Amino acid sequence: MTSPEPTPDATTDPPGSPAARAPEAADLVITGCTALVHDEREEIGFVEDATIVVRGGRIATIAGGPADLLAAGLADAEHIDARGQVAMPGLVNCHTHTPMVTLRGIAEDLPIEEWFNEYVWPIESNLQERDVELGARLACAEMIRGGVTCFADHYFSMDTVAAVTAESGLRANLGQAFFSSQGAEGRERSLDFALRHRDTADGRITTSLAPHAPYTVDDADLAATAGLAREHGLLVHLHAAENRAQTDASLARHGRTPIEVLAEAGLLDTDLLIAHGTGIVERDLPVLARATGRVGVASAPRGYLKFAWPTTTPVRALRELGIPVGLATDGAASNNSLDVWESMALTALAQKFTEADPRRLTSRQALHHATLQSARAVGLGERIGSLAPGRRADIVLVDLSGPHTQPVHDLAATLVHSARSGDVRTTIVDGRILMRDRELLTLDVPAVVREMNERMPTLIDRAHGRRVQEYET
Repeated sequence: MTSPEPTPDATTDPPGSPAARAPEAADLVITGCTALVHDEREEIGFVEDATIVVRGGRIATIAGGPADLLAAGLADAEHIDARGQVAMPGLVNCHTHTPMVTLRGIAEDLPIEEWFNEYVWPIESNLQERDVELGARLACAEMIRGGVTCFADHYFSMDTVAAVTAESGLRANLGQAFFSSQGAEGRERSLDFALRHRDTADGRITTSLAPHAPYTVDDADLAATAGLAREHGLLVHLHAAENRAQTDASLARHGRTPIEVLAEAGLLDTDLLIAHGTGIVERDLPVLARATGRVGVASAPRGYLKFAWPTTTPVRALRELGIPVGLATDGAASNNSLDVWESMALTALAQKFTEADPRRLTSRQALHHATLQSARAVGLGERIGSLAPGRRADIVLVDLSGPHTQPVHDLAATLVHSARSGDVRTTIVDGRILMRDRELLTLDVPAVVREMNERMPTLIDRAHGRRVQEYET
């Protein structure tokens, strides 16, 4: 198993590249905030009355004490007075399906088999490019407003999602999903997308190969995907061991857990992002410990509670193996929101409950999952996830002046258990302000909603009887 801090890889801006050569003048100066930082041991701490200077999309300096705005290179920069606000690394949604916001609330209070087979997969057979575009626009707006600066998406029509992502200003890792039922063409389209869009949008878009899951992608396709990932230096993003029922079904049919299936296919020797993992069992832990690739897991606890799954992602066991567990929402069709702030609080609470120990997943540990561990899970641990010189300037400013966040006795606990996504005032990606004082600057939400509602009757029609796939683990 690799160490928790990955070594530089293809996602790191190479020295001397245009992204690495920052101009001398500052682009943005944030003053008066309390900054969430990590020390040399990655412990969470806070710098009072901090000034953050951004140059060329990167954090140039971060220090306590008032800024001298007359200093060379600062006077002409854009300034944000952030007194009374907390500056923290932008949140990362480590696993979602952005266009599925169009299906928010379409199938409620159902077991997952009926949810997929009777509603989601029949409706998805109606999807047009315009539906995907509108869904992605609405999702990006929701995430920007909730303090998400980066997301990992796994869906169809990803050329369209990439275009929307570039326009929105967000950072993303994107993968074109495929099933074995599509034949070799599905895998080839996933690779083609990944190679065409890698490091586009001024480096904000990275890409992955995206086989759907071990129960919809056969062993041969999984092995071929592992080979392509190694050949091209790509992340693989897939669902695996989503719940205990999937693990039990895999054992009954194949004598192997889904994690063992991934290992035999060679996927644990690649950079791998596993969505959910609530079905990871004790026998999987030594298998994961032998992984030579950089493995991360995305946890979306709200969906597990809604589907009444008996277990949640084994955060402590994975953490002890050095496997980063990032925060996620899954798609809004199952989770109803893309609120990673809520995922952070629910992750902390779920771990306390399942471990029967209130000391498990402290507020500072939850913030570590929300920042550095989430960045590592999506393969961006060298770029984002902390406020430090040289990191990309993905920053959110959080207003804690509301009655629900006062008084502040423990700032970490206030951020995790009292603050809400609506407390995010400003969202910044690569030094560019995407939302300022709750005003979205890159997306027109009313226009998106109007057109989406006009298209909805055609989209949700299930009378045709088609499905994109059959859910049977």
